[in-house]
Amino acid sequence: MEKRIGPIQKMHTQAADVVQYALPVGDARVALNPLLGKPVRFRYTGRIFCVHCGKQTKTSFSQGYCFRCMQTLAQTDMCILKPELCHHHLGTCREPEWGTAHCMIDHTVYLANSSGLKVGITRSHQMRTRWMDQGAIQALPIVKVKNRLDSGRVEIELSKVMADKTNWRLMLQGKTEILDLKAKRDELFSTWLAELPGERLDEEEYRFAYPVNTYPTKLTSLNLDKQPEVAGELQGIKGQYLILSTGVINMRKYGGYELEWESESSEPAGSPAGVESAASDQTGSSPPEAPGSKVASATPGDPGSQTSLF
Repeated sequence: MEKRIGPIQKMHTQAADVVQYALPVGDARVALNPLLGKPVRFRYTGRIFCVHCGKQTKTSFSQGYCFRCMQTLAQTDMCILKPELCHHHLGTCREPEWGTAHCMIDHTVYLANSSGLKVGITRSHQMRTRWMDQGAIQALPIVKVKNRLDSGRVEIELSKVMADKTNWRLMLQGKTEILDLKAKRDELFSTWLAELPGERLDEEEYRFAYPVNTYPTKLTSLNLDKQPEVAGELQGIKGQYLILSTGVINMRKYGGYELEWESESSEPAGSPAGVESAASDQTGSSPPEAPGSKVASATPGDPGSQTSLF
């Protein structure tokens, strides 16, 4: 049996024929794909450590930060959730150097299909990570802009005609139908408002398949604050959710929570995403590939395998 204890972070992903997952537990990273169909057990010890400064905190804020970090870091400011409120250009960013490195760079506006059509934004080098974190089965970059503020302005306009959030319940039911994202993009371009910033993109669609043996027929959401011990057969992984025989749990929500993890031994996590899994360990198959589309795959040093802030 493999036993680990430590604070967890969001699951790391790596694009491949089937998305590869690893869960950071303390200093270790547990490869999850090889555990499909096997029992896992983990228990919340009652301790939480800030994912930024590492200090113990009674309450987690903004998915893993202590109160002080939540109040002082640029990455926990309101403009991260609402990019149209970015205020770096006003000279009021909490951490100007961080803002320059993360917000004053190319961002991409995209269409994605996780639970239906939605619009979203991300740093251009983080696109695939963002899509995998959302459980998207399709994604299409449509506009590139020079900074986070402009991406927020475009997104807020498009959110008037389509969703800008993923319905996690629909995403986990595995019934999402393939959409014609290019047709929707072309429709948006034909009615594009001239004042919106950005370079229109003519890129190929990305598709993703997830390691899921069985989708739940009834969704039971597990909560570590109410039920500190979770056990069950791992039936799938999609987005940042573990699908267990006993319910589903959003692991990203519990960043910084100290867990005692127990499962059958898996391969050591050694790839850029902290995952090492043979092809025989992958479960599921690639979704049907549309003409001109491409299935996301891993490349050495691929930024799509790293942690995404937004």
